[in-house]
Amino acid sequence: MQWLAAVERLRSRREPGVLATVAAVRGHSPRDAGAKMVVAAGETWGSVGGGKLEATAIDRARQMLADPATGPEVFTASLSDKARGGHGVQCCGGEVTVLLEPLAVTPAVAIFGMGHVGLELARILARHDLDLHLVDSRHEQLADEVLSVLDDAHARVHRHHVPVLPELVLAELPAGTHVLVMTHDHAEDAALIDAALRTGGLGSIGLIGSSAKWARFRKKLADEGHDEHTISRVTTPIGIQDLTGKQPAIIALGVAAALVRSFQHDAARHGSQLHQ
Repeated sequence: MQWLAAVERLRSRREPGVLATVAAVRGHSPRDAGAKMVVAAGETWGSVGGGKLEATAIDRARQMLADPATGPEVFTASLSDKARGGHGVQCCGGEVTVLLEPLAVTPAVAIFGMGHVGLELARILARHDLDLHLVDSRHEQLADEVLSVLDDAHARVHRHHVPVLPELVLAELPAGTHVLVMTHDHAEDAALIDAALRTGGLGSIGLIGSSAKWARFRKKLADEGHDEHTISRVTTPIGIQDLTGKQPAIIALGVAAALVRSFQHDAARHGSQLHQ
């Protein structure tokens, strides 16, 4: 598998990895500068030259996977019979410099309801490297002319127009997706929250609205069989609470900031799991 396809596979599986690249070569080496390899916790794709060089690259890459706070690293290996190490001898006679770059798990966010706040939030989140799912039962809210503001998005934007039962999209979302419910219809919101609490593997679940709205929802959720622990998974109100203002752009800014904080917590938690 080519290295780029391997990167895509890790992204789709939401697994971290490391991209190893032969950055420079002096003298003889098994691969030229530019050769690449992708390293995951239990798999590798591609090659930077085999032997001691590649084994060292894999070891260092997996050390990086155990510490998600690690940034890119460079190491230089001498391919000489006098340069012994834990992986034997490689005597091509040259010297190779390898760049190791972490490939973090890409966050995923699903916005249910592309009204004023939803669109403003999408505009902010689209500037980040993430999978952004935009869901609405109204076709016009997902029209090209409305979403043209996302044409230069860095995020991967996925549109989901679901006229009936938009909650069915929940089962299609990547594991760990952060869900935000802010549709035009409170009944649709209620159905989405109920379905989200019954869908395993999601990240955070946020609901926009007033305390009165949440009080009605909480009672309805309890009547439908959700216990208090399950109901407590819902965050409402969403965003940063001391950021005041009712303008859609201000609300979206607070929600986006809270999401970035969640992304950082996810990365830290993922790192602790790798150490176990």
